[in-house]
Amino acid sequence: MTSPTRLFSRGTYSEAVRIAALLRRETVGGVLLILGAVIALIWANTPWSAAYETLRDTRVGPSALHLDLTLGTWAADGLLAIFFFVAGLELKREFVAGDLRDPRKAALPVAAAVGGMAVPAVIYTVINLGSSDGGLTGWAIPTATDIAFALAVLAVISTHLPAALRTFLLTLAIVDDLLAITIIAIFYTSSLAFGPLALALIPIALFGFLVQRVRHWWLLLPLAVATWVLVHESGVHATVAAVLLAFTVPVVRSDAAGGPDAGPGLAEHFEHRIRPISAGIAVPVFAFFSAGVTVGGLSGLGASLTDTVAVGIVVGLVAGKAIGITGATWLVSRFTKAELDTDLRWPDVMGLSLLAGIGFTVSLLIGELAFGSGSLRDEHVKVGVLTGTLIAALLATAVLKPRDRVYRRMAEAEARDDDGDGIPDVYQEHGRDVAQTSPRETVDEAAERRRNPSAES
Repeated sequence: MTSPTRLFSRGTYSEAVRIAALLRRETVGGVLLILGAVIALIWANTPWSAAYETLRDTRVGPSALHLDLTLGTWAADGLLAIFFFVAGLELKREFVAGDLRDPRKAALPVAAAVGGMAVPAVIYTVINLGSSDGGLTGWAIPTATDIAFALAVLAVISTHLPAALRTFLLTLAIVDDLLAITIIAIFYTSSLAFGPLALALIPIALFGFLVQRVRHWWLLLPLAVATWVLVHESGVHATVAAVLLAFTVPVVRSDAAGGPDAGPGLAEHFEHRIRPISAGIAVPVFAFFSAGVTVGGLSGLGASLTDTVAVGIVVGLVAGKAIGITGATWLVSRFTKAELDTDLRWPDVMGLSLLAGIGFTVSLLIGELAFGSGSLRDEHVKVGVLTGTLIAALLATAVLKPRDRVYRRMAEAEARDDDGDGIPDVYQEHGRDVAQTSPRETVDEAAERRRNPSAES
């Protein structure tokens, strides 16, 4: 009798090593993101709030190219392009060489991401159906998950999720990013100029041609900037340009004979170089310029939360994500007859779903696109996103923290290496496929070793 298919089963050791290294960087970035948001929120509610608004609304850039933008807009359109470039690299890597290339492994995170975006959107729409002042425009705001913020919350509460749950959370967020990019490109493009959009294909094609042929990545910057400017001029949100450029970067490196090499390709190399800039600078600066909302005391907070837009965001992030992700996971289990992996329970899925209700970066971006940066509705969006994120984080903590003893036991088992060969024993059981990467080196070290074979001893 064959054993049942398992949901949240442990992957290969090479994937576990890669995910662990990536999540460490995202966790640090999440802490910086929270710090930037807190500084902005405090500053905006002090007697010096006018100085914050002046800084955010200061215009810089050449007006001849229609790029005399405020610093807040530069953060949203310019710095977030770096964030979306990294997201695009990760998306392509997952679909070409990661778990998402296998339909059986992709089914759960894709279904969960779709459920986790559809249900919040429906809830928001229902709450704002009676709105006659354009409130429905923000239907996509509660659909996004902020993986960096979520990981920072995990770090703060010292909860050790097992590798399978962390991988699922990351993969879900990757699919979530893809859907968010699609929504921004289709639904939040107010006017479309086909000329600049068609011209943008030229630097994109040149970027894709040269990316494998130049030794220094900074030589590609002029093409990237040209693409960004043309997409910005077309009316499509400029961050979409970054995703298109990322999709041209090869994932699999070829050997001298032209065959695929098992080592990381340029996509992972670029991600290694650029992710620290995204997590350490781009996203925290965006958070600083976007989170500074003047609450105006309890009365001001109450006024903001009486707006159906803010109510829809809060309920969408908290209840919508929990219902959508848990419900989609249950449906996958029901129709595929798959069971949760050993030691995991449905409260773990619920806790993870609540954690995915932490929507910050992309939610704030969509809020600005929907209602206009600095508008009264945009201020209410910020209050709704911050409130929903805080409630989701507290509820996720309440659900996940009591299970920490189980998670610690699972983490210890995943690290146990009785035979001392450098590969945890759980990845060698029952003929499990282990890493193609050397067990004692990180993925980044492996990439460097393959780029410089002469350095090997």
